[in-house]
Amino acid sequence: MDSLSQMALGAAVSVAVMGRRTPLLRAALWGAACGTLPDLDALIDRGDAVRNMTLHRGETHALFYLSLAAPLIAAGIARLHRESRLFGRWWLATFLVLVTHPLLDSMTIYGTQLGLPFTNHPFGVGSIFIIDPLYTLPLLIGLGLAFGLQHQQGLHGSLRWNLWGLGLSSLYLVWGVGVQAHVRGVAEAALRDRGQDFQRLLISPTAFNSVLWRVVAMDGEDYFEGFYSLLDPAREVHFDRFARDEDLAQTLAAHDPVARLVAFSHGYYAVQAVGDTARISDLRMGQEPYYYFTFEVAQRGPQGWTPAAPKPVGSRPPSGPALRWLWQRLLARPEVSGSQRLVPQQLD
Repeated sequence: MDSLSQMALGAAVSVAVMGRRTPLLRAALWGAACGTLPDLDALIDRGDAVRNMTLHRGETHALFYLSLAAPLIAAGIARLHRESRLFGRWWLATFLVLVTHPLLDSMTIYGTQLGLPFTNHPFGVGSIFIIDPLYTLPLLIGLGLAFGLQHQQGLHGSLRWNLWGLGLSSLYLVWGVGVQAHVRGVAEAALRDRGQDFQRLLISPTAFNSVLWRVVAMDGEDYFEGFYSLLDPAREVHFDRFARDEDLAQTLAAHDPVARLVAFSHGYYAVQAVGDTARISDLRMGQEPYYYFTFEVAQRGPQGWTPAAPKPVGSRPPSGPALRWLWQRLLARPEVSGSQRLVPQQLD
């Protein structure tokens, strides 16, 4: 999730654990700091762009390592504030703040390596977008009311608002998982109706909401993309077909950046020749034809394809048109229903 959400979650969890035992501001600030701490791994250069991508959310997001770090951080906090008697409580708060960070991250589609050092599997439920105001606002409002109503309702009463914020944000995560399952059923039915086989199916929310969902179905040389809004009048999904060059992918399969991205994306990738370069895209993050994680990985010469150091060439849609399309498609407006896309582009 975005840094603001992680800081808000960390602050809310810390206040819930420490609010009656240490000043609220102290609890909130340490919670926010520890809540964003795991993401400092983004500052580490792993050697190339693909390694930086696939190794992010690695050791600093592993539940095992965070559990080991929690008592050390808690001891430092307790000693700094001369609260040795509260070491156990600070330990609990720090542990919960640290582990809820990767657990929340794992609800997005990106991939979080929770199980290191025992497994490097990137977990990604994909039921919430990386920035979703409906998740973050309850946390911020609950914290704000907890601070603002201390004098009117007393500490005990004001802290209930923080718990309400935590509860509502958690219920929103449950809502996302439930809607994702519903959309999966709709998408599977739509694919069956058109007689389309598929090897794997991705269901993920579009930007900033959990009403409009993107569906990607993988089938050998092709992949299919469609959108479904909970406000659509019919339970159906229109799919557009796009090609991916599996022969080129197999040619480059031994190239480390390609192998890494294929594994990290759980098979949701496309390799394409663009001029004299070969590009690989993670199809989970973006929509046609814009993918944030796209890399040039090979050059074509007289002897064929030569692997090259990965070069980021990802793109994002222009914000104005993209937001207008998103809003209209979310509301199931007729002008963007059916096959109408942000950028019309499909195979015959």
